Amino acid sequence: MRLNELKPADGATRERVRVGRGIGSGKGKTGGRGHKGQHSRSGGYHKVGFEGGQMPMARRLPKRGFSSMTRDDTREVRLSDLNKLEEGSEVDLLVLKQVRLVPKNTVASKIILAGKLEKKNLKVRGVGVTKGARAAIEAAGGSVEE
Repeated sequence: MRLNELKPADGATRERVRVGRGIGSGKGKTGGRGHKGQHSRSGGYHKVGFEGGQMPMARRLPKRGFSSMTRDDTREVRLSDLNKLEEGSEVDLLVLKQVRLVPKNTVASKIILAGKLEKKNLKVRGVGVTKGARAAIEAAGGSVEE
């Protein structure tokens, strides 16, 4: 069997009905649309969400909340994740991206106090740090620059 030999199973496809092609076809004159009215005319049908003139559900219910377009720009980094780095290394956004602790499209990040820091002398620069994380980094001999 070859790709050019593939075809649908018998009875799987039907020929298209050509409407409005004479009385002998069985679908002549009105073309299966009946007489008069909205549905008989081209372009004549209501829009999505139309409820016959009644106030639509989408307009009856109150608007609530919103989705921030920049919510994925900022990421949190756990203190325990910094154990992947070498001792005495500098920690900035570029380094966090290289070690894949944050995605490439991240604009800013913040180190939070979660887990234990086992690496010593880390120099954090240009990354947000919570109070608890700052204390833990400095207790391990590291430094934090804003």
